[in-house]
Amino acid sequence: MLRMLRQSLVALVALTVITGIIYPLAVTGIARGVFAHKAGGSLIVQDGKVVGSSLIGQPFSDPKYFWSRPSATSPEPYNGAASSGSNLGPTNPTLLKQVQERIAALRAADPGNTQPVPVDLVTASGSGLDPDISPAAAYYQAPRVARARGLSLGAVQALVAQFTEGRQLGLLGDPRVNVARLNLALDSLAKTAATVPAS
Repeated sequence: MLRMLRQSLVALVALTVITGIIYPLAVTGIARGVFAHKAGGSLIVQDGKVVGSSLIGQPFSDPKYFWSRPSATSPEPYNGAASSGSNLGPTNPTLLKQVQERIAALRAADPGNTQPVPVDLVTASGSGLDPDISPAAAYYQAPRVARARGLSLGAVQALVAQFTEGRQLGLLGDPRVNVARLNLALDSLAKTAATVPAS
């Protein structure tokens, strides 16, 4: 009996050290060595300052920016410590009310836009942290952003095309646009346009 207990304790300690210390340290070391940017949180750095992560959405409400997909996290949107969806079904009256309010806000921000509103602009993702929107959602917002910035629609649409990422490995997921990266590029484009003298 004591022999079996000793063997069990030795196996427990050995497995704890291997799976609880050695393995995590090895995986972390490899990740930091091979995928340093991703292992560090895929941080977005602008002018030497961290302005976000390309993996976590951010709230944008100014008409001169592309707006992110809605977030269902609490107590504030895009809260990485409280990742969750709303868990509201498609016939839930609360979800329908939220969708109607979001459509109304998009229409109020761009009254002349009669295009159908892309679904990802009015529904939250399963995680509530989605940093991306569909290309359709970005193109839908392009006229509003162009007007608010005083830029040509063609220039804003070209920026959307530039920041549209394809399917992973050519077949996984859908094409997407990272909103934070697009908005940072938009700021740079607007700055450049402001410094170019009119001819």
